[in-house]
Amino acid sequence: MQAKLILKIATLTVLLFCIFAAASQIAGLDDSAQSADPTGAALGLLFVCFLVSTVISYPVIRSRWSGWKLVVTICAVIFGIQTFLTQIETIVFLEHLVDIIEPATVSKLFVQGAIIAVLFAPLVVLVHGKIRKSSEPEQDEPNVRLVMPIKQWIWKLLLVGVIYFIIYTAFGMFVFIPLAGEAFQEYYTDLQMPAWMPLFQMARALVWAALAMPIIRMMKGEWWEAGLAVALLYSILMGALLLIPTEIMPDRIRMSHLVEVTTSNFLFGWLVVWILHKKHNSFWELFQKTNS
Repeated sequence: MQAKLILKIATLTVLLFCIFAAASQIAGLDDSAQSADPTGAALGLLFVCFLVSTVISYPVIRSRWSGWKLVVTICAVIFGIQTFLTQIETIVFLEHLVDIIEPATVSKLFVQGAIIAVLFAPLVVLVHGKIRKSSEPEQDEPNVRLVMPIKQWIWKLLLVGVIYFIIYTAFGMFVFIPLAGEAFQEYYTDLQMPAWMPLFQMARALVWAALAMPIIRMMKGEWWEAGLAVALLYSILMGALLLIPTEIMPDRIRMSHLVEVTTSNFLFGWLVVWILHKKHNSFWELFQKTNS
């Protein structure tokens, strides 16, 4: 079983590496212009593909769902986390990064991300044998995850939004900036947060939550399995690309962002699943022991 799983992960890693390369060419992204060390970038991309393949495989293997329902879910999660949530923030900060990232590059990154998600999602489901409808007994078991009154959805999503903004701000101030040191001022010269940034990040948190919901709903086992899956997806799908050396971001900034993004997103992923996975009649009930 372990040998088969290793072979599947290795296969997906190679496939994703090829898809990344093809998507970059189709989207018009010149990788050689973005990296001072092409060999290092290629090895970094291969390792990123391994991490992404491993993290995506976990919820697919443990999924109640199968077929195109699972394919569409995985496609949405890959594109949503790896591209959409990343690039909408780039767009917001574009006026500060215009000398570093050309506006046209952002649209190319959206195209690249869409191609990767559309091509890789069905391959993951196919390689793990989930393309056909499963006959496992879990398929027919009642699923009460995410089943709750509208009133609970409202206060829980508001709570998720507030928590995300707190985590985003705290990790930026107390993790990223200290790690980046003087490079922060050099790279983000005159950077000022607009007054509407809290609302923007809270709206972004709702997208994060929406992407977690199908994972919570589809996974078998205890709630913490879905928590681990979402935490890893949030962390690795957004942060892993920072492992690749690039000319548009100094190494000090890149590695500081890597630590900030992976740790904050991992924590946030756990909290999203903890808050949303089942019905809670009050805020304080969140802290009671749960087994579902």
